[in-house]
Amino acid sequence: MRRYESYKPSGVEWLGEIPSHWDVKRNIGVFDERKESNQANMELLSVTINRGIIKQDEITAKKDSSNEDKSKYKVVRKDDLAYNKMRMWQGAIGASDYDGIVSPAYIVLRPRDTLYSRYFHYLYRTEAFINEANRHSYGLCLDMNSLRYEDFKTIYSPIPPRTDVERIVNFLDQKTAEIDAAIAKKQRLIELLQEQKSILINQAVTRGLNPNVAMRDSGVDWIGEIPIHWELKKVKHVAHVSPSKTLDQRKRTEDIVSFLPMEKIGIDGTYDDNEGKIVKTVYDGFTYFAKGDVVIAKITPCFENGKGAWLNNLSTEFGFGTTELHVLRPKKIYGDFLFQLLNRKSFLTQGEEFMVGSAGQKRVPTEFVANYLFGCPPIQEQLQISEWINEFSKKISKIITTAFKQNELLIQTRSLLISEIVTGKIKV
Repeated sequence: MRRYESYKPSGVEWLGEIPSHWDVKRNIGVFDERKESNQANMELLSVTINRGIIKQDEITAKKDSSNEDKSKYKVVRKDDLAYNKMRMWQGAIGASDYDGIVSPAYIVLRPRDTLYSRYFHYLYRTEAFINEANRHSYGLCLDMNSLRYEDFKTIYSPIPPRTDVERIVNFLDQKTAEIDAAIAKKQRLIELLQEQKSILINQAVTRGLNPNVAMRDSGVDWIGEIPIHWELKKVKHVAHVSPSKTLDQRKRTEDIVSFLPMEKIGIDGTYDDNEGKIVKTVYDGFTYFAKGDVVIAKITPCFENGKGAWLNNLSTEFGFGTTELHVLRPKKIYGDFLFQLLNRKSFLTQGEEFMVGSAGQKRVPTEFVANYLFGCPPIQEQLQISEWINEFSKKISKIITTAFKQNELLIQTRSLLISEIVTGKIKV
């Protein structure tokens, strides 16, 4: 791709130079605000950060059955633009392909020349414009910033000739569709790899590594068959559940120990315990654990997401963390095997059914974890299974990480391409 033949200063800081034959206008001269109220049973639309304006039923299959009065909802016509005042700083704006209605909290814009609708859709979702829009927004903090129409209309936008706009939009529609297809394909690969990883780890933990081993009926419907030499055990038979501080005679001291808030615990067994705390400041009111313990989240959605870890590499001999953890101290089971057992999708799904509490605050009871039944192999076989899982996980995680990086590169390429084209830095 090449640059335009000549450039000139735009006079607008966020734009910099623009092609000499382009114009710059304040948005008040480019748009009119549409204030048409809902007069009919029109389709509900949503303004999203990732895709712009879409039909509400693309987000949820549920039909809108709320009793909320929609008469004050704002009408959006095809080729209008609409943005979420409170989420403009995240790029919640787009051009509409439909007639419909949006929340009265949104701003609806009608371009005076609708040929430019798709061009503005691309332009206003670039990082450069979002930063400029945020500069014109007001609020107590970033999360509360709001871009009013009175402020939006003072912002300057580049106005290419109509022939350039047609060429730009046609090119970007085609190129972004190609990149989006590549991103979707790569994302599907990631999902398949993660699914394969989950299936094979579950198989290893519940049936072992020998495909020819003799099996027997466990007598438990949801467990099914287990290797003939494995025993049925409950977690409380092989681990201390919620071990107390008095068990280790821990004292309130000035020593610094590891501290684990929930955000420092991953969904893949990783954790970051670099945040130390003085023992006496966390001795009361936080969860106690020791090196070698297994911890799993108890609260939704952290439990369902699989947050937990085997603390074999804890920086200190003991530590404290969020109160939303179940702690298990292995006594007749290898710690990593126990963690892998309790990190499986089937365990998490079953635990979800036993959750108690109000919405948003549901927790998995200690009794469920303590009485969880499983097929328990001999300790040497547990070690072999854990070693296999770790080696297998490293290999497949490396492939997944590469795919993630490739997707990130595609996303960055897409954003940069759009930004460079709609601001005239490169010519198509």
